[in-house]
This record gives sequence, C-alpha cells and structure tokens, in this order.
Amino acid sequence: MDVNFQRETSDIQISLNKEFFISYTILPDGYKPLLNPLETQRAIKKIKDYFQDELAYGLKLRRVSAPLFVTPESGLNDNLNGVERRVEFTLKDMNEQNMEIVQSLAKWKRFVLGKYGIMPGNGIYTDMNAIRRDEELDNLHSIYVDQWDWEKVITKEQRSKEYLHETVNIIYNAIKNLGDYVNRLYREVRTEIPNEIFFITSQELEDLYPNKTAKEREDLICQEQGAVFIEKIGGVLKSGEKHDGRAPDYDDWELNGDIILWNEVLERAFEISSMGIRVDADAMERQLREAGNEDRKDLSFHKAILKDELPYSIGGGIGQSRLCMFFLRKAHIGEVQVSVWPDEMIEECKQNGIFLL
Repeated sequence: MDVNFQRETSDIQISLNKEFFISYTILPDGYKPLLNPLETQRAIKKIKDYFQDELAYGLKLRRVSAPLFVTPESGLNDNLNGVERRVEFTLKDMNEQNMEIVQSLAKWKRFVLGKYGIMPGNGIYTDMNAIRRDEELDNLHSIYVDQWDWEKVITKEQRSKEYLHETVNIIYNAIKNLGDYVNRLYREVRTEIPNEIFFITSQELEDLYPNKTAKEREDLICQEQGAVFIEKIGGVLKSGEKHDGRAPDYDDWELNGDIILWNEVLERAFEISSMGIRVDADAMERQLREAGNEDRKDLSFHKAILKDELPYSIGGGIGQSRLCMFFLRKAHIGEVQVSVWPDEMIEECKQNGIFLL
C-alpha cells in the first residue's frame, strides 16, 4: 500500500477522533495544584493510612483480603445500574472457566460475614480495586475504581432509619477528623466542611426543587448545606423518575443513601460514599420484581438471601481517590490515581495546570 495514502488515512482518523471527542472535563479558572506530584504521592499514603484506621475504629471493622474477580454463576458481582458491561476472561487451568473483574464487592462482603461467622456489632473492610469499562471519563470518574468496601453485621431490629443515620454520623465524623488531620499536615491546603451532615430523602429533595434534574438538585442542596446524606435511592419518585440507579439486590432502597460534599474547587456536588442497610428476603423479592430481574433468584447469593441464610448487614463503599482528591483540593481524579485517559483530555488538562499521574 502507498505510504502516503497510509499517512493520509491515519491523519483523517486522528482528525475524526478529535472531531467526535466530547470533553466532560471541568477546568477551574486559574487552577494551580497546591502540592507537586511527589508531595501528592506522600500525602495520598498519609490520607489512606489515617482514614482507614478512623473508619475501622468507629465501626468496629477488621481488614480482610478481597477478590479481584469472581465467577458469573456466583451472583457476587455488582450489576450497578444493570447496563454496564463487565470485564471478562477465561482460566486456562480450569477448563476455560469464565471469570469477571469485580465492579464492586457489595454482595461478596455480606457472603464473607456469614462465612467468617462474624457477630452483630462487628464487621470487615477491604481495599476494593475494580474496573468499570463503561464509565464516562471526567474529573470524577475513571475506569479504575479504588475504594474502601466495608460491611457490618446487624440485628433485624437495627434495620431502621435511626441505625442508618447513626452509622452515617460515625462515617462523617471520620471524614471530618481526616479533614482536620490534612489541614494540620499541609497548611497551604485547607478544606473546611460542616460539623454536622444534613439528612434529606430523594423525594423531599425532588419536592424542594421539582423543576431541576437529580444532579442539579444535588448541586443546590450541597452548596447550601456543605455536607448532605441523600437517602432512599433506587425507587421511582412521584415524578416517575429515579433519583439515581441502584442494583435491586444489595441495598434496601428504603434504607440507603449517598454521602455528598460540596466541592469548592469544582463548584459541584461531590459524592464520597454510597451505602445502606442491605436487603432482607422481603426487600430482595420486592426489588427484583420492580426491576424486572427475578431471573437472578436462581443465583447462589440471591438464594441465600431469600432463604435467610446470610446475616443482616449494613455496608458501603468510600472512594479512596475521591477522599484524596477532595482534601488535597485537586481538580481531577487523575491527579491522585494512575489510570488511562483520552489524549485530548490529557492535553486539555496539561494546558490548564492539571497534572495527571
């Protein structure tokens, strides 16, 4: 083939890629990172070490090892909103057994609580590393997800709004203590959050701002309150829309929610944690039916819930890179984790003072 033709074809393809590239990147005016890359790397370790100790102490958790992949038949992978594609591969030494990279460990953790015989009032946490191939890449979203996944055994009586709020306050206090710690370590990096978190249901929020989208409502309430727990996420609101998607087989949609902070650097709501009291047999049955996912009842995990073979629990995920990004006042999650980004985004960030690791 003619070399010049190859070169011209390549140039056309590059031009097409640029033409169809849609940037979702927020570029704050006059942004300048407060810590250089090496100082940032040191700060990341300090933040992670400090926070996981605070979390473990407050919730009575012990660290455990966690899987990077599971079998599809186990039903242990997180289906997220039900449309995201999972990363799959086969194992040569197990007759080409299909495996899936985890998207989160929401179900696996509850299974492990039963397997380890953990008693009510105690729980586990782990470093969860996942690949979410269908994420739309922007300042907050990467295909690489790193978070503390935690799960705690509770009693049937503790499946209540009061216990959920009590747990949210413990986690928020750990976040608040982390902020004070970072402010002491790095005088040039100061981030203040409210002493208390504000509670509101997704329906109350829709009633407050009926003509706004869910994300616009989050921005408005977070800018006003600074720190918010939006609860009851997953079900359909009066408008006929959902506030946000939730898989039907781990959180009880009446007893869950998100911890969201106001991000001054990006001037938008900033989700730190998704959590909730987990489904019992009744909630599992109801939510699978509402979501049209009743076929999942044949999976091992789901059978165990429906037969009351697993403990009642509460749990969630807390973004590691999100916490680092927030308290180090970074504009992009790629400043605190190593992932892959479109070339155009890398160049756009570079021109605006954002150094992606």
